[in-house]
Amino acid sequence: MNLLNGSMKPIYLKYLSAAFGSAMISSIYSLVDMAMVGQYEGPDGTAALAVVAPVWNIIYSLGLLMGIGGSVIFSTVRGQGTGKSGKENEYFTISVIGSVILALVSWAAILFFEKPILLFFGADESLLSLAKSYLTPIKAVVPFFLFNQMLAAFLRNDDHPELATVGVLAGAMFNVIGDYLFVFTFDMGIFGAGLATAVGSGITFAVMLSHFWTKRNTLVFRKPTAFLKKLREISVTGFPTFFIDIAMGILTVLFNRQIMKYLGSSALAVYGPIINVSTIVQCCAYSVGQAAQPIISINFGAKKWQRIKETLRYALYTVGVFSIFWTALSLICPNLYIYIFMKPTEAILEIAPAIIRRYSISFLLLPLNIFSTYYFQVLMKPRAAFCVSVFRGCIISGFFIMLLPAAAGADSIWFAMPITELLVAIYVIFMMNKYTKALGER
Repeated sequence: MNLLNGSMKPIYLKYLSAAFGSAMISSIYSLVDMAMVGQYEGPDGTAALAVVAPVWNIIYSLGLLMGIGGSVIFSTVRGQGTGKSGKENEYFTISVIGSVILALVSWAAILFFEKPILLFFGADESLLSLAKSYLTPIKAVVPFFLFNQMLAAFLRNDDHPELATVGVLAGAMFNVIGDYLFVFTFDMGIFGAGLATAVGSGITFAVMLSHFWTKRNTLVFRKPTAFLKKLREISVTGFPTFFIDIAMGILTVLFNRQIMKYLGSSALAVYGPIINVSTIVQCCAYSVGQAAQPIISINFGAKKWQRIKETLRYALYTVGVFSIFWTALSLICPNLYIYIFMKPTEAILEIAPAIIRRYSISFLLLPLNIFSTYYFQVLMKPRAAFCVSVFRGCIISGFFIMLLPAAAGADSIWFAMPITELLVAIYVIFMMNKYTKALGER
């Protein structure tokens, strides 16, 4: 498809369908794992995976830092016409080098500091053994998870978004089947869930790697000039998306610690499914951003402002659909999540509906706020994207998570995210309107 001249609607829908599958990479594994482990181990298994959740956030975010940051500039350079010289592949090469370095650092951290990391993320002695058992097979393949995120971003920008989807689905299908076999049939419990996830990530990586042997591939290694300068450009451009996932890990840690302090392990067990559902909603928003990003990037480089606005319109329609669907489902069927992710006790079923309904109000604005970071990135407005990701993911949210239970009672903690999303959305709407109008003035 011609991103510069083709009909916009079919282009957007093609990229959206492909990006939706790719974006789900960060939720499929944890979702299936938590469902299987919750049924096998009960609420303790669900709580243990809630403790592990920040580990995923950190690893995925490092992949997004290099992948989104590098691929945005890759497409912009190509749209400017300078891509004929191959300069865009310097950004690909630097992104790969950066990913290798970050993969080695994160791998070493998990191998050598597993226990203190899990304790810091909210584990107590009863949950620690379960969390360590889950991570045992995953520790062997940590780099795959990071590289899967980086490769998916570049495949979308190299006109092969469907291969990223195929890779994710292949790994996910194995994970679903492997979870059932390893957890239940072979009676491996939580260790089996980790093993299925590890093998699934390897399958995804192998499928995505096949892109380099296809005729559609234009990604090649090229000796970069001004390495540090270009690495800084990639990092600055990718930072807001990177911080969104890092922030989710930070928020999970804060929630875990505050929930254990004020409400106890039963509430933490309910929070486990909420993390997974919130991750799915966030991935839906990722899919909109990742679908729009290659289209907007190349048209931004070519200065085709009307095509950018048309893409934005389709993206906002999609964001609205996701917002309404997930908010309505959570308000109407809160215990659905509980039955999916664990074998609940009566105590869990009693407290879960109120908790899920309060927290899920945030889903109404979450997709818009997440998508806005992609939009600001491709318009080369990293400061606005930075403000959204940092204030939403750390400053405002962290303030309310710490303040509300102490000031308004323990149960008020579940309103921290709805309040945060509302305040951030006000800023997002103002800045999106400002920058979109400025395109017309150009």
